[in-house]
Amino acid sequence: MCSFSFEVFPPRRDETIKNLDAILEDLGRLSPNFISVTFGAGDSINSQNTLEVASLIQEKYQIPSIVHLPCIHSSKEKITAILKECKQRGLNKILALRGDVCEGLEKSKDFSYANDLISFIKKQENFEIYAACYPEKHSEAKNIIEDIHHLKNKVNAGTDKLITQLFYDNEDFYAFKQNCALSGIKVPIYAGIMPITNKRQILKISQLCGAKIPTKFTKILEKYENNTLALEDAGIAYAIDQIVDLITSGVDGIHLYTMNKTKAAIRIYEAVKHLPKEENEAKNVL
Repeated sequence: MCSFSFEVFPPRRDETIKNLDAILEDLGRLSPNFISVTFGAGDSINSQNTLEVASLIQEKYQIPSIVHLPCIHSSKEKITAILKECKQRGLNKILALRGDVCEGLEKSKDFSYANDLISFIKKQENFEIYAACYPEKHSEAKNIIEDIHHLKNKVNAGTDKLITQLFYDNEDFYAFKQNCALSGIKVPIYAGIMPITNKRQILKISQLCGAKIPTKFTKILEKYENNTLALEDAGIAYAIDQIVDLITSGVDGIHLYTMNKTKAAIRIYEAVKHLPKEENEAKNVL
């Protein structure tokens, strides 16, 4: 059965955890397989908020949560303390990341890449480890071959499941899956999807993560960029089309990047919620 999950980010410095209650209430009603919570790299306030939000998701809403954990600016001591607190809070799922390099912060002497962190976590108490992957390759990789090689290192280090960066052309995902299979990567791969709701925001995010904008997508942005509601409708329809195709093709899971906006997430879920269910029911009948 296809997994369906969401990503949220913790409150900013001037916000409180309570501000997320309405968002989590909405997402909780959709009964996702899990909700992941991003981590403020180099920011101790947001970092603590991540653990508090992840705990809230599990304790109040009874939904498994995943803690994002970047390592590029962390020491073994700091990571050990975070993992200890995760265990105390009953948080057993970690998304192990290198993380973005923040200007002005000293790089870690203990961790250079995500696979260093994954190996370190594997030596600690038992955690289910998720890792990131890039259907169009990581922006710092020379080519697809090098990127798949690095991904294989992460899997060999102890990754249980993979979640992709956002992408807008399913053919890129299918080619990526084939390359993974050829390299011997056999762990489940969840497809990361982000619906279009704001042109400026999506272009910035796509540029940062290296996701290309297909012609079909570009036409949507150009035609509806000055009509907020129309762009939202078109963007949600595009995401639904992607997800229907992915589920029909047997994807392991859909991970929706919500940007803490539940309206689009709810509409997308309502449009596709029966697809994984019907697939499961068909198996039961057989």
